Amino acid sequence: MENNYRQQIFELIDEDYQKFASKLIPTIDNVLGVRLPALRKIAKEIAKSDWRTYLETTESEYFEDVMLQGMVLGYVKADIEEILSYITAFVPKIDNWSVCDSFCIGLKFTKVNQERVWEYLQPYLSSEKEYEIRFGVVMLLNYYIDDAYIDKVLQSLDRIKHEGYYVKMAVAWAISICYVKLPELTMSYLNKNTLDDFTYNKALQKITESYRVDKETKEQIRSMKRK
Repeated sequence: MENNYRQQIFELIDEDYQKFASKLIPTIDNVLGVRLPALRKIAKEIAKSDWRTYLETTESEYFEDVMLQGMVLGYVKADIEEILSYITAFVPKIDNWSVCDSFCIGLKFTKVNQERVWEYLQPYLSSEKEYEIRFGVVMLLNYYIDDAYIDKVLQSLDRIKHEGYYVKMAVAWAISICYVKLPELTMSYLNKNTLDDFTYNKALQKITESYRVDKETKEQIRSMKRK
């Protein structure tokens, strides 16, 4: 089973895409060069078969190996507690922003299990490991920026104090999404927060880059930049 899917991955290698993808993910050097839609197709096949055996026996040598495992977890049908146990085993394998963000986007079962997954995410949000925190933050920005959770989300983001670049960028990204979806509450937060200057200014920049923010508001946001 494992050999079959591994063979499929190697048959899909695109050298030009490998060069492109490697530049986008400068923190790793094990990208084979397989496009994500092709990996998703394989992930769907695995999720319909003996996915447990696959996840428990597969290798994690290449970027694509890990990406595929994360995608499978987004497609499987199982009890939430079982899925969360596999997620716990998977998260330590995340060592780049691309796997992290694609993985989070796939965990759509969160939408109908918000309370349970919120509770599950708390240790990651207070972790000392860069990609564990990023995992938690990207989950928040995908599934928790709504009226019910916005206060808790902003409080959680404000508590994160980590020097990792990919943590700071995730927090800034999350705050920008908060602003786009719930501008008044987020503006109140922007006027009173404990973010470091880099993260705060990046959040403002990302807000001004959004096509959903009007020109006048963008000027106001730019004027709030810290020197």
